[in-house]
Amino acid sequence: MTERELLSTSGQEIVFVLVGLMVLGAAVLCVTTRQLVHAALWLVVALGGLAVEYLLLTAEFVAWVQVLIYLGSVVVLLLFGLMLTRAPIGPSPDADSGNRPVALAVALASAACLVTLVVDAFRTTWIDLDEPHGRSDALGDSLFRTWVLPFEALSVLLLAALVGAIALSRARRARAGTPADGGGR
Repeated sequence: MTERELLSTSGQEIVFVLVGLMVLGAAVLCVTTRQLVHAALWLVVALGGLAVEYLLLTAEFVAWVQVLIYLGSVVVLLLFGLMLTRAPIGPSPDADSGNRPVALAVALASAACLVTLVVDAFRTTWIDLDEPHGRSDALGDSLFRTWVLPFEALSVLLLAALVGAIALSRARRARAGTPADGGGR
């Protein structure tokens, strides 16, 4: 491989960088917005962009897992939790602790450390994206043998959180004197 081939960019690499910038922007907006529902929606954009990145890296299985698990389950559960607990829809003063400069410094230091580690670790590694690498059967075998218990524990925890949100929502309505079924709507 000549030096010119190593330095030339393909359309796939340009799309990868553009989608990566979109994911970075959505992630920054997710953690800086003062509205909880908007933060959840920016999280959807960031996680969807990551699925696109996996597709560009020819990791279709991981991309579908990203879409099904994170976009299809976790974010939906988060949005249901926000709706059931009647979290404030507008700007929330509770979402801002006043430590923005400290948080920014920690975020920049963490990002610099991670970028330095990744660049150093993969400096001479080149991935040929013309053919798919890896097989999903080995990943599935590892996932369902080694990691099945933590995944099931997480699903029970998320289900308990949803049931707790429903119980808290009904308890608040009962104390406020409104019917638990939403007033017949």
